[in-house]
Amino acid sequence: MSRPRRSSGYIFPMPGSAIVNAWREGYTLSKLKRDVMAGLTIGVVAVPLSMALAIATGVPPQHGLYTAIVAGAVIALTGGSRFNISGPTAAFVVILFPIVANHGLGGLLIATFMAGAILVALGLSRLGSLIQYVPYPVILGFTAGIGVVIALLQLPDFLGLAGVELGDNTLHNLMLIGRAMPSLSPTEISVGLVTLATLLVWPRLKTPVPAPLVGLAVGTLAALLLSLGGIEVDTIASRFSWEFQGESGSGIPPFAPSFMLPWHFPDANGNPLEVNFALIQALLGPALAIALLAAIESLLCAVVADGLTRTRHDPNTELIGQGLGNMVVPFFGGITATAALARTATNIKSGAFSPISALVHSLVVLLAVVALAGVLGYVPMAALAALLFIIAWNMSEARHFIHTLKTAPASDVWVLVICFLLTVIFDMVIAVAVGIGLAAALFIRRMAQLTNTQRLTAPPTGEHFPPHVAHYKITGPLFFGAAEKAIATLRVIDHGVRIVVLDMREVPSLDTTAMVALDSLRRELNEQRVGVIFVGLPARMALKIKRAGIKREAGKLAVVSHLAHAERMAKRWLASADKQ
Repeated sequence: MSRPRRSSGYIFPMPGSAIVNAWREGYTLSKLKRDVMAGLTIGVVAVPLSMALAIATGVPPQHGLYTAIVAGAVIALTGGSRFNISGPTAAFVVILFPIVANHGLGGLLIATFMAGAILVALGLSRLGSLIQYVPYPVILGFTAGIGVVIALLQLPDFLGLAGVELGDNTLHNLMLIGRAMPSLSPTEISVGLVTLATLLVWPRLKTPVPAPLVGLAVGTLAALLLSLGGIEVDTIASRFSWEFQGESGSGIPPFAPSFMLPWHFPDANGNPLEVNFALIQALLGPALAIALLAAIESLLCAVVADGLTRTRHDPNTELIGQGLGNMVVPFFGGITATAALARTATNIKSGAFSPISALVHSLVVLLAVVALAGVLGYVPMAALAALLFIIAWNMSEARHFIHTLKTAPASDVWVLVICFLLTVIFDMVIAVAVGIGLAAALFIRRMAQLTNTQRLTAPPTGEHFPPHVAHYKITGPLFFGAAEKAIATLRVIDHGVRIVVLDMREVPSLDTTAMVALDSLRRELNEQRVGVIFVGLPARMALKIKRAGIKREAGKLAVVSHLAHAERMAKRWLASADKQ
């Protein structure tokens, strides 16, 4: 873990703790060699993935490459995980595609910057550990939904459908694809199937050469052979063009990412982006969803990396690093970035020791952009679609999804299915909000069921309360979902009861709603000339109710630690009342 830095009595996470800790362990030449080899491997994998994910998002492929270069390096230098490899990921496609459709590349870059600022705020507030409380059915539901949407978005390129302009509405997209089916191209399908077959078979050969690189190479070779026979295949070069400082060309510009203000990029109509309050307001919801998903994915990735390497990451520093990366990358034309589990796992298996491997990975991608942009332009769109099919399948976790449907409690199944359907039919923002809301409501319900109040006929420790004393025991947390239910029982007491003893030794927590309910109960009972004795409240909860105005008053309210004390006090109150 990182060594914290104190400032004005508050402990701040230290950016860059991962690389600092790796250096402190002793960074030798042999470890540098391990990082370089791992970085070379991951860099080769990242090039095709970055292009494919950028295209799936709705932007030209170079913006995915710029993300791996800039965000990958910044997050490696400032993050809290030694092994995370960051860049564009499939999880964001469902969130980013609608932003591009509605606000263009410029809007996406603004939303990315906003999400980065939110992540930094989460890290500085030390909220990294709170991400672990996002329920598994919610995560599985929207990741499976993301897989379905990604696969759907690739159908036009894989099938070679003509004139299909997909939007952010899944049902409408299905209708557009259905209408365009008569235009499907056997040539594009052939290239896509050859690539898909290679991607499926190659990993079984257990070779060190990454399957995405081989798959796209085979698909590109197939497209070149077809072009020699006079059959044209849609490629990156035929689909995309660029202009830069008076130069222009097709495919990917052979230049390193350069500084450019995000709002100088175009909106959805190709016009200069107009930044105003209405735009910021429209992007706030998507930015929050991006930040939440980035936090979840990055921290889960870091946890998996810790399990594989027996190390420990700093979640708050990792959030700060992810935030800084997403704040910087829009100024270089990069899109949203987060840690990628597959690339991180490959990084570990390749022998990485420190974040230097992530820096090498960024340099490899930079070298590919500068030296191999022309070659990358020959990659067929159908081949990239096939690669995204594999990514979508892996992300959907179909086996876990089906297993959860069969074995999970009915409430968790409902959360899973609702999150899945909302992600597919609507979008991630709605799915995450509703999913977490549902999971929270179900959790509150379950916790409320654990809280109950019962009247005891005889104290379990042997004390004997005199007549006219009712002894009740409350168990479970008293919070807004359970307080009224637990206290409602106490509002109806037998005639002749003059003192109510509340045994609260098994109440672990007490919130404001519960304190208000207890105060209301105390007032009602006091109006009926019934005294109340609280037993076993921990000191912190006793202080809470005192601050809330629930104070000791002879004959009306007392707070004691043991039942024996409550018995003696009840006898004194009764004796005092009988004398009056």
